[in-house]
Formats: sequence, structure tokens, C-alpha cells
Amino acid sequence: MTDVSDGVLHTLFHSEQGGHEQVVLCQDRASGLKAVIALHSTALGPALGGTRFYPYATEEEAVADALNLARGMSYKNAMAGLDHGGGKAVIIGDPGTDKSEELLLAYGRFVASLGGRYVTACDVGTYVADMDVVARECRWTTGRSPENGGAGDSSVLTAFGVYQGMRASAQHLWGDPSLRGRRIGVAGVGKVGHHLVDHLRKENAEVVITDVREDAVRRVLDRHPQGVTAVADTEALIRTEGLDVYAPCALGGALNDDSVPVLTAAVVCGAANNQLAHPGVEKDLADRGILYAPDYVVNAGGVIQVADELHGFDFDRCRAKAAKIFDTTLAIFARAKSDGIPPAAAADRIAEQRMAEARASR
Repeated sequence: MTDVSDGVLHTLFHSEQGGHEQVVLCQDRASGLKAVIALHSTALGPALGGTRFYPYATEEEAVADALNLARGMSYKNAMAGLDHGGGKAVIIGDPGTDKSEELLLAYGRFVASLGGRYVTACDVGTYVADMDVVARECRWTTGRSPENGGAGDSSVLTAFGVYQGMRASAQHLWGDPSLRGRRIGVAGVGKVGHHLVDHLRKENAEVVITDVREDAVRRVLDRHPQGVTAVADTEALIRTEGLDVYAPCALGGALNDDSVPVLTAAVVCGAANNQLAHPGVEKDLADRGILYAPDYVVNAGGVIQVADELHGFDFDRCRAKAAKIFDTTLAIFARAKSDGIPPAAAADRIAEQRMAEARASR
């Protein structure tokens, strides 16, 4: 326990990845709930971010993930132009066996105890039906079903935003936003990835997919009997010859010291959060001539949707906002070129400037 505490405190108070305003450790023994709620920043408004339900190997790993994800949400919300700061929650456990109504209600009570400083939503391992349960104890819950006053599944607009970021990447690199005839690898075809494949196939892109779940792969292949092929795993996907774009759409850390040297794609643009395994990977990508569309910029369609739910959801309004991810991505590439820095660093500078201006105006 001492090691876990020391690691958390060092990250929170001393590392460049820290600086969070608040971290809440939650436990309800009756339901088995163990959760971490991390608020990175409320400079732009109440922290907004999803709830991840995942069987972490250790509590320290869970806290580290919550801290990283919350920080990412601050930058994502800033770049999406939302009046929200960044927060994230993780529930420790296997959602397939540990999730229960009692556990979700207990979690909702913890979120409610923050009095609106944190607004939650879906993430890996949680779904619309889960948010309906959480909302019974917590008014600051988004991602609910339309029947319960919500906007429903946010993965539709998340995929649409990634698609817009991919089009912007094509425009920047090849002078044409069309993805027709491009060979695009999608790693992870679950909640978001299968919607992304739909967009790509409408443009007649050639798509190569992989997923750890065979049923997810089969669903996409059945839906698209032509133009889509599957490979065994991500290791095979990133080495696929002739790949124009690589889209990591599963868990984070996809871009690391092992994967970057063997990537065949000219562009990386995907839905996964925290794709860069550690600081410096963005430079490794740039040194190889690989154009990286910052993950928290292109995957912001979902958070745009859940933020809108707080004010009376309108899908067409949200889709129009998500379409602006195309222009935002192009602006980041232009800033990166003018400042002589990788796109990830350029996006950070723009987001940090908006948060700093908000703090200064208080």
C-alpha cells in the first residue's frame, strides 16, 4: 500500500503529468465497488469525462489510468471548444462479472457527492443502460438513453469525428480529403471502430481490421463482404504493406517504442485515448515522417455529444460541431509546421493557452 500511495502522490504533485485538482478514491464494500474519480481541471467549467470499467491488474494501475485519462479530457474538451474541464473515473473490476445495479447506484452516489464538479458518461466497459442506472442517484450523468432524457450512444459521433480528422490528414498530406482507394488499418472494431469502418467504406476505402474479439471482426466482415479484410492481430496490422492510415481504436499506448519503428502507414488517426505510450513518441513519429492526428482532438465527437445533452440534445447540432474537427485538425497541422514542432505538441499548446486564458479571467 505504501508503494501505491507514494507512486500516486509523486505523479499527482511532482510529475509533469500531474497537477490534478482532486482525486477521489471510492469504496462500497456491500456492492464491491472500488473506483477512482480524477478531476484534472475545472478552469473551463465542470469536469466532463466517462467512466471506464476495467479489470486492472493493480490499484496503482487503475489510479494511473484515471490520472492520465482525466488530463487527456482537459485537453480534449478545450480543443473541442467546450465549456468543460477534464475528469475521468475508473471502476476496478470485470464488467462482465462484477457489474451490478447495486454497484452502479453506489458509484452514482459518489459522483453526486461532488456536487456537479464532475459530469460522467460512458467509456470502455460502460454503456447507455449503465448510465441510466447511475442517473437514478446522480443528476450529473450523461450518455443516458433517449427514453431517460439522454442522447444515447456517443460512439456514432466519436467515429464521425475520427473520420473528419482522417480526411483532414489526407488533405494536409496528399492535398485531397478523399479517402477513396486509400488502404486504412483499423485496430479495434467495437463500439467506435465498426462505425468508422462504415464511413470509410462509403468512400470506397480499402479497410484492414483486427480485434481481440472474433465476434466483433465477424460482425464487420458480414456487414461489409467486400472491401474489408481481417488480420490476426495488431502486430500484423501495423506491418501491413501499403497501409496509408493506421487507426488505433482500442485501448491506449498503441504508439510505443515497439510499434512506431515498424509502422508502415503514413498517417496515424484513431479513436483510442492516450495513444502515445510516453512523452517523446510524438517526436519519433515525426522523425519517421508519419503524420499524427492527436487522439484527443479527433475523438472528441463523443464528448461533444454528451456535453450537448446537458442543454437539451440535438443530434444535427452536435454533428455540425463534430464536423468542425476537420478544421481544428488542419489548424493543428498548420501550427505544428509554423512552430516547428510535432502536431501533438501543437495541440497541447493551443489547449493550454485556452485553459490559461480561462484561469486568468476568473
